[in-house]
Amino acid sequence: MEGQRRRTVSLRARMRYRFDNTLAASTGRLVGWLAVTCLGIVVPASAAMVWTDPSSPRSPAARLTAVWRVSAETLRLGTVSGAPPRMLLSVLLGLVALLYVSTLIGLITTGFADRITELRRGRSTVVETGHAVVLGWSEQVFTVVGELVAARVGRRGGAVAVLADRDKTEMEEALAAALGPTGGTRLICRSGSPADPGALELVSPGSAHSVLVLPGADGEGDAETVRTLLALRAVLGAHPGPPVVACVRDERYRTAARLAAGARGVVLESDRTAAGLIAQSALHPGLTPVLRELLDFAGEEFHLAAAPEQAGRPFGDVLLDCATAAVAGLVRAGGTPLLNPPAHTVLAARDRLVIVAPDDSALRWEDGRSLVDPSAATADCRRPDEPSRFLLLGWNRRAPHLVDQLGRAARPGSLLHVVTHPTEHAPPAPLPCAPPPPPLPQPRGSVEPVEGLTVTFGVADPADPSSVRALAPDSYDRVIVLGPEGGEHAERPDDRTLLVLLLLRALAQESGRATPVVVELADERNRALAPLGPGSEAVVGGQLTGLLMAQVAQNGRLAAVFEELFSAGGSALRLRPAPRYAPTDRAVSFATVVAAARERGECAIGYRCHDPTAPTGHRVRLNPAKSSSRVWSDADDIVVLVRDGPAEGGDGDPATRRGAPADVARRLPRIP
Repeated sequence: MEGQRRRTVSLRARMRYRFDNTLAASTGRLVGWLAVTCLGIVVPASAAMVWTDPSSPRSPAARLTAVWRVSAETLRLGTVSGAPPRMLLSVLLGLVALLYVSTLIGLITTGFADRITELRRGRSTVVETGHAVVLGWSEQVFTVVGELVAARVGRRGGAVAVLADRDKTEMEEALAAALGPTGGTRLICRSGSPADPGALELVSPGSAHSVLVLPGADGEGDAETVRTLLALRAVLGAHPGPPVVACVRDERYRTAARLAAGARGVVLESDRTAAGLIAQSALHPGLTPVLRELLDFAGEEFHLAAAPEQAGRPFGDVLLDCATAAVAGLVRAGGTPLLNPPAHTVLAARDRLVIVAPDDSALRWEDGRSLVDPSAATADCRRPDEPSRFLLLGWNRRAPHLVDQLGRAARPGSLLHVVTHPTEHAPPAPLPCAPPPPPLPQPRGSVEPVEGLTVTFGVADPADPSSVRALAPDSYDRVIVLGPEGGEHAERPDDRTLLVLLLLRALAQESGRATPVVVELADERNRALAPLGPGSEAVVGGQLTGLLMAQVAQNGRLAAVFEELFSAGGSALRLRPAPRYAPTDRAVSFATVVAAARERGECAIGYRCHDPTAPTGHRVRLNPAKSSSRVWSDADDIVVLVRDGPAEGGDGDPATRRGAPADVARRLPRIP
């Protein structure tokens, strides 16, 4: 064609092109070329061997016969010589034998390869007894599996089986990278849908110690959780099965999940639990590390211990006399938990004590009254707390629960200003029972009372410096930053949250006043990246929910204890200033602190002291020896169990008593 340059192709390229086309045409041509190539190599090489052999025959016919024999031996075609028909029959028999052997080897190889592929797909049945079964895959899986492995440290054997609709090899690699060595505990992964009864049978749930059903990652995850529980019932049949711990995100699915889980099932609600943790961190700073310490299996945690020898004694005496554990309450024979009961409550023979200890081994009792210093009594240093001002940046499905719990626990007169992005939806009344949210947030300045909390709404971009500067974040007592919903942020949900934290940190440096921040993170690994200032905390709701699931799975009788601990209006963990219980001018024992807390209707189970070497600047110590003494300071806090509610006395909040003026609410500018 005119204007086109003529392409010059070498002879070698043309031959290579035709050879490739010939091979790609059919299997027969491939076999033919293979035969030609073999003969082209074997026959000349055999002829060279015969002609260079001094002992070979001299006649050409005899030498050709010798070449035939060498070639036939090389190709395994037989070595019969003589008449041409005999040689052809020998070749035919050799080809048949070669075809049979090749086919047999191919079948064996294919069978082994298929079996290895099947094993790698995770479709073999688990033959274990007393193992833990984890169904599903979500952000909690690493926490749950890690805690189940930690709970089995020191025991011989044990296994954790994970069933999820993912590739087996990918699950094994992800768990190994996140958890590292697991000691004697075996991690077994199987691929399949947890809602499929056939796939459920692969992990042998009937012989398991416990079954944990993780919440789904998408919007249909709760419906999938209910289907998984129904499939589990179908597999177990009439067999009662092991205890089941499931988790849903939306409270609307909790009733259905409870029915599907059966009498031995416990269903948690991750969104409400995560919102409660964020609210507690905002209202009572410093509690998140205490909760992590209580819920993981690495140190001290809750246990139930029988103490029939203490029957008939008042609970207040038992607090001091238990030398190896911190007593936090009791569980009646009928299963009713009583955390921090009145000191005069009398123990019955079948009651179990709720203790904080490293394990549930036998308790050691000794008279602790001699450890109490009567002269160390201090005056009650409580003062009424002022109303608080909160700034909430962002909105997601956990926000209504957060506002509801803040409204239940905040001091009367407190204020919450909610700032949402123009693309986010905030309902007019941020309660769990609120109607569906409108397409846009409320106009700025609208006010909605939530019990004792006044809620106002505004629209701004939390990632825009000018918008956040106009909000004057340094005029609030706490700033709460919520992570975004899934969708476009599903892969890296914390990116925008980290950006907002950096912006708040920069504004704090400009103003010279760092307001404590409570931030919600989706990934525990981002905790180290979060630029948090003094008094700030990062709450990874999924991690703490996973810790709670693992605790309940190991001891189902603790479910009622945790429900009492996390429910509004029950008992609650608090941090109180140490000078409220002990003088700061000399060393006193922890038994003295326990006795002082008992006089105030509280249970002291540990303390938090200032430690510059700790990542958060503080170190939590639970269940210290009652005989241990230390000089308590204003920077120390006592971990106590109290009756929950907004009227349960002034905390002497660590952030309030360390620099925040009491009249801060009266001198701050109005919210625009």
